[in-house]
Amino acid sequence: MSDARTPAVDVPTAEHYRVPFGIGESSPRISWKTTAPADWTQQAYQIEATRADGTCRTDWLTSRDSVLVPWPLRPLASREACEVRVRVRGADQVTSDWSRPLRIETGLLTPTDWTARAISPHEPHEPHRRERPAAERRPPLLRKEFAVAADVERARLYVTAHGLYEIEINGQRVGDHALAPGWTSYHHRLRYQTHDVTDHLRAGANAIGAWLADGWYRGRLGFGGGHADLYGDRVALIAQLEIVHRDGTVTVVGTDSSWRAGQGPVLSSGLLDGETYDAREEVPGWSSPGFDDGAWSPVDNVERDPATLVAPTGPPVRCTQEISPVLVTALDVDRLLVDFGQNLVGRIRITVDGLAGHTVVIRHAEVLQDGELCVRPLRDAVSTDRYVLRGAGPETWEPRFTLHGFRYAEITGWRGGDPYRDVVARVHHTDMARTGWFACSNEQVNRLHENVVWSLRGNFVDLPTDCPQRDERLGWTGDIQVFAPTAAFLYDCHGMLASWLRDVAVEQHDDGTVPWYVPEIPGGEQWTPARPGAGWGDVVALTPWDLYRASGDTALLAAQYESARRWVDLITELADESGLWNRGYQLGDWLDPFAPPEDPSAGRTDRHLIATAYYAWSLRHVAWTADVLGREDERRHYEDLARRVQQAFADAYVLPGGLMTSDTQTAYAVALQFDLLPDAASRVAAGHRLAELVAAGGHTIQTGFIGTPLVAPALSATHHDDTAYALLLQQECPSWLYALKHDATTIWERWDSMLPDGTVNPGEMTSFNHYALGAVAQWLHTTVAGLTMSAPGYRDIVFRPRPGGGLTWASAAHESPYGRTAIRWELREAHLTVETTVPTGATGRIEWPDGGVSTLPTGTTTTRRPHPGSDSH
Repeated sequence: MSDARTPAVDVPTAEHYRVPFGIGESSPRISWKTTAPADWTQQAYQIEATRADGTCRTDWLTSRDSVLVPWPLRPLASREACEVRVRVRGADQVTSDWSRPLRIETGLLTPTDWTARAISPHEPHEPHRRERPAAERRPPLLRKEFAVAADVERARLYVTAHGLYEIEINGQRVGDHALAPGWTSYHHRLRYQTHDVTDHLRAGANAIGAWLADGWYRGRLGFGGGHADLYGDRVALIAQLEIVHRDGTVTVVGTDSSWRAGQGPVLSSGLLDGETYDAREEVPGWSSPGFDDGAWSPVDNVERDPATLVAPTGPPVRCTQEISPVLVTALDVDRLLVDFGQNLVGRIRITVDGLAGHTVVIRHAEVLQDGELCVRPLRDAVSTDRYVLRGAGPETWEPRFTLHGFRYAEITGWRGGDPYRDVVARVHHTDMARTGWFACSNEQVNRLHENVVWSLRGNFVDLPTDCPQRDERLGWTGDIQVFAPTAAFLYDCHGMLASWLRDVAVEQHDDGTVPWYVPEIPGGEQWTPARPGAGWGDVVALTPWDLYRASGDTALLAAQYESARRWVDLITELADESGLWNRGYQLGDWLDPFAPPEDPSAGRTDRHLIATAYYAWSLRHVAWTADVLGREDERRHYEDLARRVQQAFADAYVLPGGLMTSDTQTAYAVALQFDLLPDAASRVAAGHRLAELVAAGGHTIQTGFIGTPLVAPALSATHHDDTAYALLLQQECPSWLYALKHDATTIWERWDSMLPDGTVNPGEMTSFNHYALGAVAQWLHTTVAGLTMSAPGYRDIVFRPRPGGGLTWASAAHESPYGRTAIRWELREAHLTVETTVPTGATGRIEWPDGGVSTLPTGTTTTRRPHPGSDSH
């Protein structure tokens, strides 16, 4: 039995998986968290793997590492399962018990593992057949019957689609994934999913069935009316069911020409348009054995290179929460207005009872105007679901293949009971683990932070989108570039974003241009073809580094390095001889409040000042990345370039004394945060001028997408915390808290998405769920609460609380790769009391407002220090 001084190892993890099932790595890296006494340090570890052919254990490996350590054993084969345990010992040679085991199972690791073909409902060849609009295509059903012996050991289903799918076996749904297989750069990478279906099978006759829908593959996407058939004009299913018998033999049931296709109750479904479902068209028993599919049609084989099939690296989209209405209002005899009290992303489940053929219509919107849904901000997104009753008692329904951004719903033709009970909003997003929390004594700031969390959830639906409601919903590179540090604190989004970054790399143009959004679809002449844009294209250099800082994952840097290098090499070609990036189209400080509504890029800060600043910043990141990867020659090359561009920036844009040619908040914030000023005196002057500008603007926001995430950190970095707090706590428009006056529950795209008189901004870009301007949350975490790090993966934690703004306490916590780290400070009786938690394997220190430093042991520590001015609190 272990005593209190014996270290204890938690269940290990593999890569960034919540559940490492159906993974694509044959040698997954292993991590573990240890709880041990304050003076304990890991000196060595052992890893043991139990496989079908026995147990293998490493020797003691001398290392203090416990995060993403290399797989030390024979690589796993396709379909192989193993259980991994870890134990550790310290300098005192005391050895921990073995951890509880982690079960790992690989998916199909090579193209030759796939024998299933992609199949699609048969379409007769009619040369003059008129193409049907996407909204008129009826999603099909596919099915296949098969026999199973009684000696099933296990069964796995490997499945994906051109479009979206749901699978049933013997009448029971398989898994709980939504919108599978997600949206990737389909021509290059199509994710498949792995399901354990052992319990779905029975001896004798069995059946497998699939629902298919257009989804992102051939559905209508994008603005300006949208585009359909972007990846192909036929939905298809690829499914490979492998049944392993007790004697080791394997039966494979794969999609092939023997399957049959029919029609079901989904009449139409689109991500932008919504779903229409006629329950009278349901087909009882279609996914069970014994169903007569004689009237169904054959299927065709369609092309799909199995080399493009990849396992997921992040969690699937799931329903993660249900929300009941907070207010239901009868608009007239046949319409209900339902308020869920929270702007969210998902869909509505209803329970209704009425006559056969009666139709219930559900429309969605984020806001109201004049007591009705305001759908104008949705532009061409119809966002309407329709349910036609079968008429046989209470019926419960939720759409399958669509998603909406909404707080309000208008339900026409309600035939249910109590809508507070029978109408439920079901929240959907990528099911990432929550890793970050913040709270303080100011409830408005807490609500602001909660709004940031909700906007992240609503826009992390398989990829990082700009908005979830209108006819856009695209993976804009600039938005996630400014928001990634915030996201990586709040959620374990590394697996999801690693997948998206692979798509960015494969869709990067031959010359190195990074698309404005990925996956790249037609966007009209402003966005297509893509042009190199500062702040947006820089995602390939900056975001991998942000994720590395949060996780310590050097493999992500290695995977994205060529993409980052190609980007800065392109800008080097575009820049002038001095190093200035001073030509070409730029978005500048997008949505600067002073930009004219018709041109959001026409902000007050010189666009080429911003472009050159980002060029220097990305060069520096590529040099840092090369250093981590041991590419010494390239590190020197990019460091030299970064110094040259920094000098060119200072020569062109910094005036004697530290003022700048663009006398704007964004210009000073960029120069300070990207370390582009020539000397310490210039930094002091720039910080002072930034504080003056913020005060002169009445402590309202005067920055756009580029400047807003940087202003408060730049003020704090130059010892103007009071000004930063005044900016944070401003109530008038434009400000972060202004939206709370209008009951905002997510972050808006524009500071004035709703005008002071309560009407909706008349502009075409008026999203009420856009996370980019919520990047201020990172300043709340690192400065208001004071939780940050100076080494990747939070191996060295810095607690740097900076009280202000009348706050009497603040707290933050983060589930780091080494374990939970946390801070809570409180001002009381002329003292600042700080409680900190440092996990085993990490180091920590407090950097006090007066410049003092306290070194911390691991574990939880309370430290108290005099704090001038705290009596007033």
